[in-house]
Amino acid sequence: MPNEGKDLPIVTTRSATRPVDVYRTRLNHRSQIEPRPHPVVWADGAAGPLNRTQLSAYDERGYHTAENVLSADDIATTMAQVQSVVDRLGDDERIIREASGGAVRSVFAVHELSEAIAEIFAREEIAGVARQILGEDVYIHQSRVNLKPGFAGGPFYWHSDFETWHAEDGMPAPRALSVSLALTPNYQTNGALMIIPGSHRRFVSCVGSTPDGYHEESLSSYRPPFGTPEEEDVTALAADHGIDLITGPAGSALYFDSNCMHASAGNISPDPRSNLFVVFNAVSNALEEPFGAERPRPRYLAHR
Repeated sequence: MPNEGKDLPIVTTRSATRPVDVYRTRLNHRSQIEPRPHPVVWADGAAGPLNRTQLSAYDERGYHTAENVLSADDIATTMAQVQSVVDRLGDDERIIREASGGAVRSVFAVHELSEAIAEIFAREEIAGVARQILGEDVYIHQSRVNLKPGFAGGPFYWHSDFETWHAEDGMPAPRALSVSLALTPNYQTNGALMIIPGSHRRFVSCVGSTPDGYHEESLSSYRPPFGTPEEEDVTALAADHGIDLITGPAGSALYFDSNCMHASAGNISPDPRSNLFVVFNAVSNALEEPFGAERPRPRYLAHR
């Protein structure tokens, strides 16, 4: 299994005031695609839920899938907790609604709003996988539920999470990963996640300076005006690596690297698609000042 540079520092060079950014983005002119200078699996042979074959596949593709990670009781509890949170909070900023129609699109910081959901995230088959891949203790950078109701669920445009977390939250390196837990079946027809396998090994910068305080618009828009890769860059990655459509039954899990290029189509099928997300960041990769924005995003989007 590759283990290149597991002891690399966050950056390769330093200035007198701050480490030199090796993931430059929100550029004034042309975007660029650069090789990723940091590892994917940060600890060779670390004990944990995944075996060596699964770790090697994660290192190569940027993701791992598993079934039966959540039970039927877990799913029922989570859905009830989410509905309770939505009813309780109403128009709270943590509740994001579709730009058209007003249906709930996402609920953020769910691990702080529900002890039952926090307990799920802490399990070895969830947090333990993150510790094994990232090679150290982890904390929750972000959590949310994404809802795509039948006939009304909006798409999520192509993006790398790390690009946003680096530029707007100050995450130094892609020593983070997401876990998506299916609360409903994820079909080919109801807006399942698409990933470009292997894209996690190349960093795609985005064009345009980040306006102060625009995060609310970006969360409700299917194609945010900032932090969105150029179409030709996504085309080039897809031509090199193809696109994998991640489907699975309710209770299945997708673990994917923070730098994976991914997206999902809208849902105009009758079948809802709801997923519970948690992002784990390595403790040593704690957030700094944003690398491409005037100030950090709110805490419910990036826990510090």
